[in-house]
Amino acid sequence: MTDAFAHPYLPTTDVQRKAMLEKIGANSPEDLFQDLPKSHLNPELKLPPPLSEMQLRQELAGIASRNITPGDYSCFLGAGAYPHFIPSVVNSIISRGEFLTSYTPYQPEVSQGTLQATYEFQSLICLLTEMDVANAGMYDGATALAEAALMACRVSNRTKILSLSTVNPRYQEVVGTYVIPQGLTLESSSLEDLNVDKNTACVLVQSPDFFGSIALLDQLAELAHSAGALLVASVDPISLGLFNPPGKQGVDIVVGECQSLGAPMTYGGPFVGLFACKEEFIRQMPGRIVGKTSDHSGRTGFVLTLQTREQHIRRQRATSNICTSEALIATGATVYLAALGPKGLRSVAELCYQKAHYAATLIDAIPGYSVLSQNVWFNEFVVRSPIPPETLNKILLKHKIIGGLDISQFIPDGMLFSVTEMNSREEIENLAAVLIHEAP
Repeated sequence: MTDAFAHPYLPTTDVQRKAMLEKIGANSPEDLFQDLPKSHLNPELKLPPPLSEMQLRQELAGIASRNITPGDYSCFLGAGAYPHFIPSVVNSIISRGEFLTSYTPYQPEVSQGTLQATYEFQSLICLLTEMDVANAGMYDGATALAEAALMACRVSNRTKILSLSTVNPRYQEVVGTYVIPQGLTLESSSLEDLNVDKNTACVLVQSPDFFGSIALLDQLAELAHSAGALLVASVDPISLGLFNPPGKQGVDIVVGECQSLGAPMTYGGPFVGLFACKEEFIRQMPGRIVGKTSDHSGRTGFVLTLQTREQHIRRQRATSNICTSEALIATGATVYLAALGPKGLRSVAELCYQKAHYAATLIDAIPGYSVLSQNVWFNEFVVRSPIPPETLNKILLKHKIIGGLDISQFIPDGMLFSVTEMNSREEIENLAAVLIHEAP
């Protein structure tokens, strides 16, 4: 028994380890690392002395207290992750062991609850977007957009991808990471200079876009389709409580980030991306789809009906190598949407819209500041500041306000402000008061 506990993390015995080394032709564990420079082997670790559990908790709490977080501060920062209210029922459900510990439901006969939760997620995404089919989810909104671009290239048998320059720049970077190694081309263009030709596989658009504006999806769909290309739209699901769904506007593939549906910002993840499309493209959809069926006794059952990832089928036929569906976060989004219902979601969207426009009206009236957002926009808007954005944000932090995103690399002295239902009238007016006080 002593040998079995020779190493605190390896349950194998000395005899077992010796047998494994002999099998691979090594005399000792050190032989496994002989190709590494000796200077990099077993370096001295400059670690502090060990702490008890209580002391460690106290130290970590002290480190965490240095963070600046929404709730402790008023937050007007968005650009992809947003502070929305999360009903307590969301965490109550997804904290249950049945969901929290579940993994890929390879055995449907023992995974009915997990499969049904995913099926409901797909159904709600279809209702929200008014698209024909939705999959079990993607890593996040950015990778969902990249997978959609690859899918459009397969469907159209073309290699050119056009992205509007108003798509989140981080999303565009992820798309480039995905497509360029595959010999595909990615071009970014303004709406005015958009040139859709016979080589274009798809046009990528975001609505609301990176600067907050609602895109004219129906017109873009007509433009793309006239050249035989597809239109791929990345959407904010909260905005769909107020604006026309992409399925009504001729969009071929819809993607988006579901963080706003019941998931905290948590430093950028884990999130879950939505992915929906027209039924005619279902065979090229990445990831997997859960279907509803019945057994020989007529009882309802749920199964994985489509699995086009390389873990499940021949690699050369796989449409994607995505290896997870972020099922726990998707379940949270499902609970969130079910708890709010259509009226509740519309109410949240209206609050975001109305509060953001109230904030924009106050800021635009301050001498030196100007709101640049025009036409129709949702809950994010661009402000030109008389003070360098970096400097202004440091000032706002002193007043316990997390300011907007510095976008001066796109718009001189530009800041992108975001307002959600979580921002009270008092917070909005306090932001305006600080800007007035700091105006040059």
